Amino acid sequence: MICDPFPAYVASAFRIKYATEAWERAGASRLRRQVFCQEQGVFARDDRDLIDLSAIPIVAISMLGVGEDEVVGTVRIWQSGPSLWWGGRLAVAGNYRKTGMLGSSLIRLAVCSAHARGCEKFLAYVQSTNAPLFHRLHWQTLDEINLHGRPHHVMEADLAFYPPFATPETGFQTLRKAA
Repeated sequence: MICDPFPAYVASAFRIKYATEAWERAGASRLRRQVFCQEQGVFARDDRDLIDLSAIPIVAISMLGVGEDEVVGTVRIWQSGPSLWWGGRLAVAGNYRKTGMLGSSLIRLAVCSAHARGCEKFLAYVQSTNAPLFHRLHWQTLDEINLHGRPHHVMEADLAFYPPFATPETGFQTLRKAA
């Protein structure tokens, strides 16, 4: 049996980047409403809050090449102190959740880009169902709380696993690995 040193990839490519265009920001807002209002029922009509006034939205854009680019994942980050950053509202479109890397890629750009901007501590409120993913990505649980009527973990990223990334406006491309 011959071992192939190069893993197979399917044609799906995604760009993970800061939302710099109006259509990207609109797509991120639309996806958040879909996930947090319609699917999960966490909020009635809209999940926007005062944090959105200063938060940086990050998007995962599907670049399948068969239609217009589409926002299929998002997260927001914001600075709340001189070296303290937060992430929140991580959302991936339902039909893209099984790709297995969009959420982790969004988390990676969120923490690495904040690290490049002077972050010394990165925190997030994470729904308890998603805590195992964050643990695999080198986060630790600091506390468990109830937020918006749902169990959450207050979590901190281990910045040693997230090197500074200085070009989040262009971001990076990732390919979906074949099964």
